[in-house]
Amino acid sequence: VAACPGVKIISTGGTFGKIESILGGATGDCLQAIEAFTGAPETEGGLVKTLSRKKSLALLTETYCESHQNDLEKEAVTPIDVVIGNLYPFADVVSGTDVTPELARMNIDIGGPNMVREAAKNFHRCAAIVDPNDYSLFLDELKSNNGAMGLEFRFACMKKAFDHIATYNRAIADYFEGINPDQVRACYPKIH
Repeated sequence: VAACPGVKIISTGGTFGKIESILGGATGDCLQAIEAFTGAPETEGGLVKTLSRKKSLALLTETYCESHQNDLEKEAVTPIDVVIGNLYPFADVVSGTDVTPELARMNIDIGGPNMVREAAKNFHRCAAIVDPNDYSLFLDELKSNNGAMGLEFRFACMKKAFDHIATYNRAIADYFEGINPDQVRACYPKIH
């Protein structure tokens, strides 16, 4: 918050709680739950949190384009400039013992990769940060650019983000390649 005065942080449940704890009573207007941003409550069990038209518009809009600005205005959407995405730990989960196809399936992140892809696609305006080791670089970038991010930084983040998503997807495909239909049936006795 100090590196970028006026910043608004939009977050999901667990991360929201941690940020709120770190900022203490100093959250003011800088912290907002994703539900407040999208206007849609999280579904039961957290199945759908971040998939929304408003969030996609906020990330994919090319703010220098007049027609895109009109879309933002019509839908009362503020652009989002950065996604910090820590995906469900699929590879860690499936490397453990007693992993079932159901446990693996439940640890496939949908909304996180979607947001990372949206921000990375729009790298000329957004940054997609997927590596916690880059948080200090991100803060340094903001401090040295008066709260902004240069193209070189955003472009480097984009390349890292797409590589991260590819590795994530490869882990999912590799795990399920080794699973047969009988193993799946064991998890779901009611399916045919």
